[in-house]
Amino acid sequence: MRNYEIDAKQKKQKQKKHRQFTKRDRCTTKQNKKERQYMAQLPQEFLTRMQDMLGDEFDAFLTSYDAPRTAGLRVNTKKCRTEDFPPLVPGTWKKIPWIPNGYFVPDGMRMGQSPLYAAGVFYLQEPSAMTPASRLPIEPGERVLDLCAAPGGKATELNARLKGTGLLVANDISNARAKALLRNLELFGSENVLVTNETPAGLADVFPGFFDKILVDAPCSGEGMFRKDEAVIGTWTPKRPDFFADLQREITSNAVKMLRPGGLMMYSTCTFAPQEDEGTVSFLLENFPEMELIEMEGYEGFSKGNPVWGNGDPEIEKTVRIWPHKMNGEGHYLALFRKKGEAIPYETEEKPIEKKNKKQKNRKKDRGTEAPGPSKAEKQILSDFLSRMTAPIPVEELEVRAGKVYHSPSLPDGVRNLHFLRNGLYLGELKKDRFEPSQPFAVTLSADKLKDYMNLKADDERTEKYLHGETISVEPGETASPSGWKLVCVDGFGLGWGKLVNGTLKNKYPVGWRK
Repeated sequence: MRNYEIDAKQKKQKQKKHRQFTKRDRCTTKQNKKERQYMAQLPQEFLTRMQDMLGDEFDAFLTSYDAPRTAGLRVNTKKCRTEDFPPLVPGTWKKIPWIPNGYFVPDGMRMGQSPLYAAGVFYLQEPSAMTPASRLPIEPGERVLDLCAAPGGKATELNARLKGTGLLVANDISNARAKALLRNLELFGSENVLVTNETPAGLADVFPGFFDKILVDAPCSGEGMFRKDEAVIGTWTPKRPDFFADLQREITSNAVKMLRPGGLMMYSTCTFAPQEDEGTVSFLLENFPEMELIEMEGYEGFSKGNPVWGNGDPEIEKTVRIWPHKMNGEGHYLALFRKKGEAIPYETEEKPIEKKNKKQKNRKKDRGTEAPGPSKAEKQILSDFLSRMTAPIPVEELEVRAGKVYHSPSLPDGVRNLHFLRNGLYLGELKKDRFEPSQPFAVTLSADKLKDYMNLKADDERTEKYLHGETISVEPGETASPSGWKLVCVDGFGLGWGKLVNGTLKNKYPVGWRK
């Protein structure tokens, strides 16, 4: 086995070649140099196992770590058609060939600073990480679960394909990560979502046989992210794959319980470890005979799963491995399962079991999760504001909790006993005789959904001022009326709120969202 280090002679040769590159290429070279420096830190046990797995491909695998990391973005198709995105941001855009709504980010472009990012028009995500959600077919109106959802890259895509219908339950067991998940879902303009902070077993108690589609992007040893994130190398030990394999079996066992007959479950990881990938798939096939592997949409760079690395079941070849030396992305593994049987119609299914333990009862009382509809006076205030929408939300569908107004999806019994961060879309707050709209509400809207708005261009200096929390001037005729609440848009996409007074827009963009 070769030692993955660069000696002085190799360095000198590379430096000579580097001088021939353009300035932009030199930037990439600096990045590669850093990557080579930490590649020498790759654990020996990991390298030995990868050589055994890859054989003749091992050198190509190692060489892939010298390539610059690939950045990507995924268009929010709930807001923008994929083909309409490139004209919004000048640049040389190249499609990610295996992701229908994905683009490689051109070198040097800081897309996180774009006003369109603040408007939820796209999500920044590594290309391989986009694959699991892209291979789980989602139809509007379905019930979907993202069981290990933080930070939200996959959940935002699943929600976008629901197109404002059905239900997405996005869960993470970590409270801090669940908060980050909620923020990204809000930024993306998600509406019909329940964001929970629960164990998989806790969810399974409430949602048995409930979901049409489930995504389990399982916690793993992260070997596929070594090139992307140097810190992951430092956390790896030879015992971690076995630890995560056990955890994955527990998580997926509960996921199976929540899947409806006829439903689909995507299992994915970002590791190369066989015991986590083919090993967990083997466990599911052996212990849940109602689960079967099915083919997913292919791509020329995909590699088949290896039955030898599992229990030898030839069906494992239907799973997919993404290798960094074969595709323009990091390492990933995917397996698409179907639960045998015919789907039970929603209206005839048994109601999920409600938790009844004392701790949950107290939590319900303390958190005030009882959510009555608005009072007669509140209905009038809300109706007056929502009438500004071209298709107003019916006030009868709204809930009010401690003055805060939500448009929540229909949920089964027992859900209110879960620990959740958000149920539905937070529209805003009732204060005395007025309603103040929320930031999450703003980014679900666009210039064609509200009758009174202010539309800015992405390169308008006022756009940057607004995103920094400053007041901005408004010329006569830029809004339908000379005063009051205005939806601030960038290129037609909802960005936030402002209140117009005497030609000046008072900035209502939340402090926590500002640049």
